[in-house]
Amino acid sequence: MKNFKLLPFLALAAATLSLSSCSKKEETPVAAAPVSQDAMAQIKALGFSTQDAKKVDGGYVVEGDMLLTDELLASAPGYATLRIGQDEQYRTTNLVGYLPRTLTVSISSSFNSYYVSAIDEAIRRYNAEGLRLNFRRVSSGAQMPVKYSSDLGPGVLGQSGGFPSGGNPAPGFTLVPNVINSTNVNYIATIMAHEMGHCIGMRHTDYYNRAYSCGGSYSNEGASSVGAILIPGTPSSAEPSSWMLACVGNGVNRPFTTNDRTALNYIY
Repeated sequence: MKNFKLLPFLALAAATLSLSSCSKKEETPVAAAPVSQDAMAQIKALGFSTQDAKKVDGGYVVEGDMLLTDELLASAPGYATLRIGQDEQYRTTNLVGYLPRTLTVSISSSFNSYYVSAIDEAIRRYNAEGLRLNFRRVSSGAQMPVKYSSDLGPGVLGQSGGFPSGGNPAPGFTLVPNVINSTNVNYIATIMAHEMGHCIGMRHTDYYNRAYSCGGSYSNEGASSVGAILIPGTPSSAEPSSWMLACVGNGVNRPFTTNDRTALNYIY
């Protein structure tokens, strides 16, 4: 399995074959700084796993592909009406507001045509659901830019720019074509739709036990009353094909399942 690790997902080594049109570098990897005990406590208090948490510019990466900004980490969302998610679809406390609205998406010119086709497919998947939240691709100045990187860490396919803040989406996400290593448009679109999900407030479907999609030993991230809010109408059993599972196999296409649609329509 690969990690959305996405940063939360794929952990297998990628093939060395590179995509010729993706040679331009927009970002260079930065060595991870140690995470303080205070920061670890704040991450845990928000309901996120502290395992493999990394300090990065502007915040902390947790669960592989989710950025918790310094602003979010310092926040103190309410607890009264929240319930812990288990294996069902669930969201964060932060969602996109001012609905109905259309969010703009752009893609870096460093990506080849497969990625352009993939972002159009990811946008199509969301817009086909008739939500109060729509997406539109623009050439520049987007609210959710798709950025290019040559390296975000071993096995990491992509990383979200965080979660919604102030009623607005997270500022896009970053992908690593050298690790994705594919020209399969539906597979790339699945990765993009996943990161877009984080940007609008979705958590991993298997947050309660990431071993479900990533393999390895059972991973119970502990009780929390903030980080994972049950979405009514979604199952309490595991969802094998959800687009928000933490890990995805190479070349796997995950269009929205019936339960995914229930989750999106309930929120948006």
